[in-house]
Amino acid sequence: MSMIPVRDRFESHLTVADLQRSMDFFGETLGLELADVSWKRRVAFYWMGGRGNSMLGLWEVGTGPQRLSLHLAFRSDLSDLLDAPARLRAANVVPLNFLGEPTEEPVVIGWMPAASLYFRDPDGNLLELLSMLPDSPQPELGIVSWSRWNQLHESVQG
Repeated sequence: MSMIPVRDRFESHLTVADLQRSMDFFGETLGLELADVSWKRRVAFYWMGGRGNSMLGLWEVGTGPQRLSLHLAFRSDLSDLLDAPARLRAANVVPLNFLGEPTEEPVVIGWMPAASLYFRDPDGNLLELLSMLPDSPQPELGIVSWSRWNQLHESVQG
């Protein structure tokens, strides 16, 4: 089976001591567009180069020893992303969902919206394949399976 094509890096993540201070810097000083913020999770996401192009995640860890696993996300064409679970399994790599559980299909992050699939490299680093979707954002859905997103999308169109 062939390799999974990676088009480029989609997102990067930084740990920050003060989320609001970092949001002021990246939003006001650098002029990045805020994509989403979760005060409960203490994370903010910014679009880089415009909506859907690339993303920066800012994760507040403060000064305490918090457990935080950051990851790299690679942009992928949707067709390759949908084939990725089988290709990963053929390479003895376990495809994972957003919660880190083994999965047979990608998930969709509704607020973006983007299809996404996670997996770990040989050192345990978390990697993600991501494909932006042409659909309108649906943040109220949260994160759903690819099949559920399609069911909901077809019912809206049908």
